[in-house]
Amino acid sequence: MCVTLLKRNGESEDSPCNVLSVNVTKPGCDGFPSLDSSENYQLTISDQLMLLTADTVWGALRGLETFSQLASRDDNGMFYINKTDVVDFPRFPHRGLLLDTSRHYLPLEAILQTLDAMAYTKLNVFHWHIVDDPSFPYQSIKFPDLSQKGAYNPFTHVYTASDVKTVIEYARLRGIRVIPEFDTPGHTRSWGPGVPGLLTPCYAGPKPSGSYGPVNPVLNTTYQFMSEFFAEVSAVFPDFYVHLGGDEVDFTCWKSNPEIQTFMKKMGFGQDYSKLESYYIQRLLDIVSSYGKGYMVWQEVFDNAVKVKPDTIIHVWKRDNEQYPNETARVTKAGYRALLSAPWYLNYISYGQDWLGIYLVEPLAFKGSSKQKDLVIGGEACMWGEYVDVTNLSPRLWPRAGAVAERLWSNKTVRNTSDAYRRLADFRCMLLRRGIQAQPLFIGYCEHEYGSV
Repeated sequence: MCVTLLKRNGESEDSPCNVLSVNVTKPGCDGFPSLDSSENYQLTISDQLMLLTADTVWGALRGLETFSQLASRDDNGMFYINKTDVVDFPRFPHRGLLLDTSRHYLPLEAILQTLDAMAYTKLNVFHWHIVDDPSFPYQSIKFPDLSQKGAYNPFTHVYTASDVKTVIEYARLRGIRVIPEFDTPGHTRSWGPGVPGLLTPCYAGPKPSGSYGPVNPVLNTTYQFMSEFFAEVSAVFPDFYVHLGGDEVDFTCWKSNPEIQTFMKKMGFGQDYSKLESYYIQRLLDIVSSYGKGYMVWQEVFDNAVKVKPDTIIHVWKRDNEQYPNETARVTKAGYRALLSAPWYLNYISYGQDWLGIYLVEPLAFKGSSKQKDLVIGGEACMWGEYVDVTNLSPRLWPRAGAVAERLWSNKTVRNTSDAYRRLADFRCMLLRRGIQAQPLFIGYCEHEYGSV
């Protein structure tokens, strides 16, 4: 494969130094990236040749992005690139970004543009928090009433089967995995209208209050539905992993429901409703496992001592006065793989250069053995949608998400904030040049401001 640099007038040079040769050792352009995919590459730029070599197409994509960012343009409009040798590989295999499309619906175009920017930073996992309490925009083939009755607008604010396929393929071509999240038993208010009987009826004294709580974990119909629904999810999303949530379950409604109280006594759970949550989660995990899928869960599933498979990924999200390293230590000591998001909630903003705190996070700064630290597979930046929609998504994300991306890709020793500032400022200008809105890090300007020529 060859990539040819062009002069300003569009004509190519014939000399070898104007052609980038790309050599990929292993075939696999038609497949999907995975947690185990190699992203290593080597890039050589000299007077005699320009050569990019990689084990896989995913590594070649990372190298091509580096090459594109090394190219500069002189005052006459001619592109040039300095001689260099690059040997590059990621520190962590999972480098993700979560988008919340329930609290505010994000148009398909905004998701695709985000995937572009992710590729520019070598982020390789799109964690699609597709549904939640406020709305259910995922258009299910098996259960169309979920979006028909649960979306903000069942005609305009939904992701059709075609939209989902578009996102998955667009991501694949950029070496990005798509991991969907369908969070239960909590965060499911939007599921209720489309699946009568799924949610728990809450009681005020001896009578139903008319409100509903988490998924009802005591009914066989609940698990029949989950089995059919996750059969569809497993078929639609090709990645090995599905994120099953499991966080922030409010037990108040369960406690009020006489049918659930009876079930608790029958099972010998006493008044420990975390055991009821564990009962539900364990049955759900068995369902998902039966489809040959792995799963990720939020840290509460681990904290509540739910029995999970050894290869479960525990997603650490609670900051808890900066105590998240202790949680990571506990997770890995128990032998589970950990994924870190606690310090990278980019929906939180503050005046000043908050990218510095984002950048200086060290994912392995916890007490534990080298074996434990090998169990940390990476991290994710999160953009929750309470106060974020398409109008402010991009500038709130970028270039701050680039600080997370560098921390997860680069060696632990790469920590000089002055150097990082220059790289992020240049990256921000590149984003503007490529048509992506990105907020400034501090005082300054870009040669090509957003929307200008």
